[in-house]
Amino acid sequence: MSKSSIRKGEASAGWLFTAPVLVLLGLFLVIPILMALWVSFSDWGGRGSPFSAGVNFVGLKNYEAVTSGGGLAEQNFGQALRNNLWYVVLVVPIQTIVALVLASLVNNQRLKGRGFFRTAFYFPSVTSSVAITVLWLFLFNTTGAINKVLSWVGIHGPNWFNEPQGVLHAILSAFGVQNGPGALVNHGFLGVSWWDWLAGPSWAMSALILLAVFTTSGTFMLLFLAALQNLSGDLQEAGMVDGANGWERFTKITLPQLRPTLFTVITLGLIGCWQVFDQVYVATKGGPDGTTLTPAYLSYQASFGNNAWGQGAAIAFILFVIIIVFTLIQRWALRERAISKRRRLNPVPAKVAGLPVGEAER
Repeated sequence: MSKSSIRKGEASAGWLFTAPVLVLLGLFLVIPILMALWVSFSDWGGRGSPFSAGVNFVGLKNYEAVTSGGGLAEQNFGQALRNNLWYVVLVVPIQTIVALVLASLVNNQRLKGRGFFRTAFYFPSVTSSVAITVLWLFLFNTTGAINKVLSWVGIHGPNWFNEPQGVLHAILSAFGVQNGPGALVNHGFLGVSWWDWLAGPSWAMSALILLAVFTTSGTFMLLFLAALQNLSGDLQEAGMVDGANGWERFTKITLPQLRPTLFTVITLGLIGCWQVFDQVYVATKGGPDGTTLTPAYLSYQASFGNNAWGQGAAIAFILFVIIIVFTLIQRWALRERAISKRRRLNPVPAKVAGLPVGEAER
């Protein structure tokens, strides 16, 4: 039997084994996505089939309503986008740093009880999001444990889930700044002034940000831990011989080797943060005053609450595009940089680069 016949047989067997999964993905993923895409371009009201004769094609009307309609739909979408942007900007870097620090800690051979700490750090990640959100409501209540602890150091804690003011605006108010400049107040984007875009997360959103970091850092810790345990110790030893200190070895040797894992963690973090829904649904329903509204929750609210299924689907697909764009940006930022010809001909001394001599020359 020829090699080509064997390869054809292997290909046929591969398609045969993957066919059930492909069928399931087509039925429960691809087809629903295509149906939702059609709904975003139609005036379907939620009753009957979206492909019935009474459903009309309306083009980009649903997308225009939430991006340039000038009404409440645009303002709500702008507010949701602003809230979620602050959520992403704060949660993704914090949870990544915390996860990396925890992974480095539990990977230390000199740490006693490493198994206990790994379990303890990971435990919040496997806890029910609904249960832990309810617990968060008790902790961040006006008379809850968080404000009680803050009172011990002379800080009067905020009314976390009822104060709509942004954190940055609250800080400026403490210094007597109540209103922003006219250029920021009178101009804006998506129905929200630039002054409000710069308000920072509300106290309620800040509590949800802490909740996200608390519940997701353990999962990403395991990813970093697996990557750290697969690293060769030869480069670390060579760096020590070359005179590099602990920080130089971490930043110049360990961190570059973690780039694939870092890409995975940031990508998963971005996707999860832009799709945040359950915590908002359980804790605030988008309040107070829409300061915890997110595009995912707004899509649900528009569809199931206001029967604006076209707008809800449009918001979902805009959110999909946003996730893709952010993923491509961070992929570009973490890409492998090509070494210039000049640097190849004139390598940086190992001592300066914090690398072992052989690695620097390579």
